[in-house]
Amino acid sequence: MIKSNLELCRITEDESEVVQSEASEFLRRATKKQWAPWNIVYFDPPYAEDYLAVLNVLSSQAEALLTDDGLVIVEHHHKNQLHDEIGLLRRTRILKQGDSALSFYTR
Repeated sequence: MIKSNLELCRITEDESEVVQSEASEFLRRATKKQWAPWNIVYFDPPYAEDYLAVLNVLSSQAEALLTDDGLVIVEHHHKNQLHDEIGLLRRTRILKQGDSALSFYTR
């Protein structure tokens, strides 16, 4: 479905990469491969998942994974209270939408 949506949005294969992997492991591999840092990371796990494990990896590797003004956006259930600070990440905003919420973190 993701690939179909990319095609509908006219995003070419050389402009995107779809990876099916456990998030923490993917982030560790990205750090080892020394990819260019990202401007935006959108993290939307199933609501029942433990968010902290992935956020800890993002935070501990923030200098390698995120640009200086990089943004991490985490979608979560509004009752799931995420930390305001996770290592190098600081929450700057919460946007509630029905039962969902978006937490915005910067370095």
